[in-house]
Order: sequence, then C-alpha cells, then structure tokens
Amino acid sequence: MNPARTFATAGRVLRQLGHDPRSIVLMLVAPSLLVGLFAWLFSDQEGVFDTFGAPILALFPFIVMFVITSVTTLRERRSGTLERLLTTPIGKGDVIVGYALAFGLMAVLQAVITVVFAVVVCGLQVEGETWQLGVVAIVDALAGTSLGLLASAFARTEFQAVQFMPLLVFPQIILGGLFLPRDQMPDVLHVISDWLPLSYAIDAIKAVTGGDEQWDVWRPLLIVLAFTVGFLVLASLTLRRRTR
Repeated sequence: MNPARTFATAGRVLRQLGHDPRSIVLMLVAPSLLVGLFAWLFSDQEGVFDTFGAPILALFPFIVMFVITSVTTLRERRSGTLERLLTTPIGKGDVIVGYALAFGLMAVLQAVITVVFAVVVCGLQVEGETWQLGVVAIVDALAGTSLGLLASAFARTEFQAVQFMPLLVFPQIILGGLFLPRDQMPDVLHVISDWLPLSYAIDAIKAVTGGDEQWDVWRPLLIVLAFTVGFLVLASLTLRRRTR
C-alpha cells in the first residue's frame, strides 16, 4: 500500500460524494429520523425508548452505511471507474482503504449527529459517558462500511448488493440481543451470535447506557474493530481488477 495513493483515492470518493447531495443527506440524516420516529412511536410508554433506543443506535448506522457503501462501490464498478483505476499502479489495498477512509469520515459525522439527536432531542437516558455512546456508534458504522465494501465484491448490480441484506444484515439484527438477551438464546443460536459483529456492538451500547465501565465497554468494541479489519482485508483480497 502507498499512503499517498490511499489518501488520493479517499479524496476522489469524497469529491464524488460532494456531487451527490441526496446520498449525503441519506447518510447523515436518515438514522436520526429513524431514531426520532422510534422515540415518537413509544413516547406514551415510559422506559421503552430507554430500553430499545440505545441498541437501535447500533442498528441504523450499520444498516445505512452498509447500503450506501455497497451501492456506491457497485455504481463505480459498473460505470468502469473502478476498472480504469485498477489499471494504474494503485493497489487493491489502496482502493479499499481509500474507500473505507472516505466513507469512514461520513460514518463519524453520521454517528455524532445520531447520538446527539437521540440524547438531546429524543431524551435517551445514558448512565455512562455520552461520548462513549458516540464511539460505539462510530465503530459500528465503520463495521457496516467494511461489510458493504466486502459485499460489493460479490455483487454484479446495485440490486444484488441490496439483496445481500437478508443474508448479511438481518440475521445480525435478529440474533444481536435486541429482541432476546443472547444468554437466553438456544445454544446453537448463541454460538452463531458470537460470530456476528452487531452482537458485540449491541453489548457495548448496553454497557454504556447501563453505566458499566472499562472492559465491559472496550472488549466488545475491540471485537467489532477486529471484524472491521477482517472485512477490509477480505474485501481487498476479493476485489476484481476486471468487471465482466
């Protein structure tokens, strides 16, 4: 990898995003709107939003960044931009990390806006440090970004990329501990949930909102980061230089 080529790729992706204001609005505003809708839905039922609102902070950034990243990368591949880029001396690792840096910056902005909206506007109660909630949301959005990059390597069209959601995203939502604590799941499903990054993101969110400290917060975050790095490595290994 070459840092100059990596940052040049990130800059190019950010410039292209700058010409697509609808995608920027979707990335930055959509999670806050969904969190606000959820808070409004249960506004008459005390404690429901405080119980489920925090885990939802782990879901929406992950899902939105997965969709945006996979679709945008596929669009570049189908337009031939990615193929022309890979005919230059630039490495596949430079491309993947460059894309990850660009979308990662958007993920940071998105996570900060969503957490501030949930706490300040929707009144989400947090026993721990609020900034830790922001860190968890950022790491979770980065995981969604890296998984979107990996999914784009196996899809041929934007529609196929979205079709990966039932396979790669929905099981994580069901088994992540949002609907049933993971330690109460059947043994097989508990083992499967241990291999899903959203499970640890939800664990970290619950630890922060519950006022836990130290290893209870940082251990699941480190595991999500490990998944993120693993997805990026796999995405660089599976990135095709030619589009058929």
